[in-house]
Amino acid sequence: MTNAIIKKEPYPPGDFAIWIIIYVELITFALLFLGYAFSRRTDIEMFNGSQEILSQTSGFINTFILITSSYFVVKAVKSVQNMSDDNYKEFNKQASKWLMFAMICGLSFLVIKITEFSNVFGMGINLSTNKFFMFYILLTGFHFMHVLLGTIILFNIYQKTKIFGYKPDDYRGFETGASYWHMVDLLWIVLFPLVYIIR
Repeated sequence: MTNAIIKKEPYPPGDFAIWIIIYVELITFALLFLGYAFSRRTDIEMFNGSQEILSQTSGFINTFILITSSYFVVKAVKSVQNMSDDNYKEFNKQASKWLMFAMICGLSFLVIKITEFSNVFGMGINLSTNKFFMFYILLTGFHFMHVLLGTIILFNIYQKTKIFGYKPDDYRGFETGASYWHMVDLLWIVLFPLVYIIR
């Protein structure tokens, strides 16, 4: 009976504090997106020409990676939500497996971005090159840090599943970390077409 009550808790899931952080982060990125769009209107040709230097292939691969990682995180959350007092160890193991896949995706994203940054900076490009690259470095660099933090959060959750730390009446921290990861995914889904695709 207790489990049923917990699973009917009002959403959004996780701690209320994480949603304040998520809303602040979304507003911050929204302002940067608006700044990018406004600046682009003032010099479309320069923005389009600068975009051609970026690797759309890397962007597409990273988009697929993050969407896939969110799927794995959803599967992990479902595992802990389906726990009972009798099978919580089994479901912790299931969640652990899905989190491992999600972390591999997160690390893969970071490696691809580091390679991309290396290529861009290797061309002598920096924040002062032009407005496009100023926004590119700010947006993708800021997002990179979020993916790094999100991967660390997933690792901490993973560590707890390995000791069967989540119980039927105690997995709010799991949902909190998952909510943060989905925010990171959502930001990239907007950032990728805006910076890499739209002409």
